[in-house]
Amino acid sequence: MLTDGQKELSLFQQYLQDALPAVISFALSVVGAVLVYLIGARIIKLLRRLLKRMLQRHNVDEGVQQFLDAIAKFAGYFVLVLMILGFFGITTASVVAVLGSAGLTLGLALQGSLSNFAGGVLILMLKPFLVGDYIIEETGKNEGYVHEISIFYTTLRTFDGTLIVIPNGTLANNSITNLTKSGRRRLSVTVDVAYGADLAQAKQILMLIAERSCFRMDAEAPVVVVSELAESSVKLCVRVWTTPGQYWDELFQLNEQIKLEFDKAGIEIAFPQLDVHVR
Repeated sequence: MLTDGQKELSLFQQYLQDALPAVISFALSVVGAVLVYLIGARIIKLLRRLLKRMLQRHNVDEGVQQFLDAIAKFAGYFVLVLMILGFFGITTASVVAVLGSAGLTLGLALQGSLSNFAGGVLILMLKPFLVGDYIIEETGKNEGYVHEISIFYTTLRTFDGTLIVIPNGTLANNSITNLTKSGRRRLSVTVDVAYGADLAQAKQILMLIAERSCFRMDAEAPVVVVSELAESSVKLCVRVWTTPGQYWDELFQLNEQIKLEFDKAGIEIAFPQLDVHVR
């Protein structure tokens, strides 16, 4: 007669013998899935590199290159996941059946993503902006250089290195200001001078500063005008055309030179003042 302990040990051994083939089969499936993933990821990376070289050879726009690369990456990993699922007994037909039965639910869940995908296609077709352009998204007032146009999102890089990710649907359905498209940008700097200052001298100094600026476009002559006779100052406006990439350099240089030259000439830059009379 077997004791209770011997019976439990025998049952445990029988359980191990019955489960061992399943455990070995699952372990082999895991190893095979890992190997397929590693090899497949390398193949996907190689195919993406070949696709990029082919697009560059045909001088395809960089935004289109990024978009097609994102689609290739998504499609490649989708196929790779289907192959890995096959190691665990999940066939492609089963996945398609599940997707088909959940089509309405998935459609509602992915409505925003599909809208962003369609927005990306419209952006690449109509080309309201390209990679490298400086744009302002009017809805959220986000602005920066276009860094990447992906399947669902467009990435902007600001001057301080921050990345702003905006859905393509938002960019396709709202107003966008493209400051690079025309190839030039007009800079206007307004200076308040006192009413007692020599107006002709002030205008002459501003014109000299604008003309000798190294960032302005030579084909466009600068302009200096009296823009307003305000309550406590005369507003002078100097307008200079420059390239979009040199806009900020031109602005900073003009501000600095105006202050230095006005100080040399003794021209007072007006600022708010308050006179207090004590009785």
